[in-house]
Amino acid sequence: MCTVSFVVHKETVIITSNRDEKVIRPSALPPRSYHCNGKNLVYPKDPKAGGTWFVADADGTVLVLLNGGITKHEVRFSYRRSRGLIALDIVSSNSPKDFWGAINLEDIEPFTLVLYQDEKLYELIWDGLTKRNTILDETKNHIWSSVTLYPEDVRKKRSRWFFDFLKDKNEISASDMLGFHRNTEGDDSENGLIINRENTLKTVSITQVVTGQNKRAIAYHDLVLEQEFSTAFISI
Repeated sequence: MCTVSFVVHKETVIITSNRDEKVIRPSALPPRSYHCNGKNLVYPKDPKAGGTWFVADADGTVLVLLNGGITKHEVRFSYRRSRGLIALDIVSSNSPKDFWGAINLEDIEPFTLVLYQDEKLYELIWDGLTKRNTILDETKNHIWSSVTLYPEDVRKKRSRWFFDFLKDKNEISASDMLGFHRNTEGDDSENGLIINRENTLKTVSITQVVTGQNKRAIAYHDLVLEQEFSTAFISI
C-alpha cells in the first residue's frame, strides 16, 4: 500500500504494490475470492479491519490503496471507517470511477487510490477535505510512493529508479517488475523498495496483478512468513 507501479507492455498491464506496515500488525490473509455486493473480488485481507489495499475483479478492474493524500497529514486517534473497507465499498460498486463522486468520505483518513477500470487509469485522492479525480495516460508507465512515509525528494528519487530500470528494456515481464520491487536499492533500508526501519516498520508483502487478453492473475509474496501464493481467473 506504500509503493505502487503501473507498467503496460503490449496488451498486458502489470500492477505491483509493496505494503509497508508496522510489524505489530497481524499478517494479512493471502488473496482469495470474496463475494461482495454481487461482485466476485479477489484480494488479500487485512484481518484487523477486514479491508484490503489491493483488489481485482474478473472484469479487469484493479484498485490499489496508498496511505495519505497530497501531503503528509496529522493522524487522529480514530476515524469513522478504515480506508481498506472504503476501498472495498468503491470497487464493489457498479462503477468505481463514478461511485467515487458520490461516496461520503467525511471523517476518513486521507488516502490515494490507483484505479484501473475499463482499460483506463485513474488517480483518486482524498486529502481529508477534497476529493480529486485525475485521468492518467494508461499507455505510459507510472509509480507512486506514499506521502506518509516518503518525503517529496525521496519520492522523486524512487521515480528515477523506476524509469531508469525500464528505459533500456525492450521486453518487460511480471518477474522483471517483481525483481524491481524486491531488489531496488536493497542496501537502503530507510527508503529502498524494501524497507526496514528499526525493526518496527517493514515492507511485509508484495502483491502483483497481471491482466490482459481476458486473463487475470494475482501473485502474493509474504515477506515475513516467506510464503508465496498465486491465483488466476478468466473473464466471462
